[in-house]
Amino acid sequence: MLLQDEQYVVKWLTQYGALPKAQITRMLQKPPKTADKILRNLKKQMRIADVASGYYIGLDSMCQPDQRTILAVWVLLKFIDYVDPMAHYPAVYPSQIFFLKENIGYEIVVLYDGEQSLLRLLQPQDDLKYIIVLPHISMAASLRLPDAPCLFATIDYRGEEEPEIVFYSEEAVNGTEQFVCKGVG
Repeated sequence: MLLQDEQYVVKWLTQYGALPKAQITRMLQKPPKTADKILRNLKKQMRIADVASGYYIGLDSMCQPDQRTILAVWVLLKFIDYVDPMAHYPAVYPSQIFFLKENIGYEIVVLYDGEQSLLRLLQPQDDLKYIIVLPHISMAASLRLPDAPCLFATIDYRGEEEPEIVFYSEEAVNGTEQFVCKGVG
């Protein structure tokens, strides 16, 4: 029988596919040595395997990482202190992840250049907010937003394993709509 943290890891990898080891370690919210021990035990039991020479971890060594999901998980990790380990799931396309924070649902949508029209597929509901991940914030001006609160995010790896994530919201500044950097937590 698997320990609670081991069950979480298997569930996340089942839901999201192969993920970077750094993300799994952060999702566990344990000291790195403890997280390494959990992952080692799961490998020993052959429940998980290294993918791409150990940068990623998957249910087996043939798992292919999905880059949109990986970007969405980085955004989720900014809220992980407020999200129960079992309160995030794959979302309905075009969103990647759905999570609950303080009884409000959030969907993370990762868009690449030229995919602005995908937002038309969203189905806004009461108590649902969107976090729209963009390659650059200037793309936000060309979006046709759903009728729901939206927060924007950009992700920049800057040569590091863990990227910098900057959040923005649309606000009126001097009578014009602008995207303003926000602190999130």
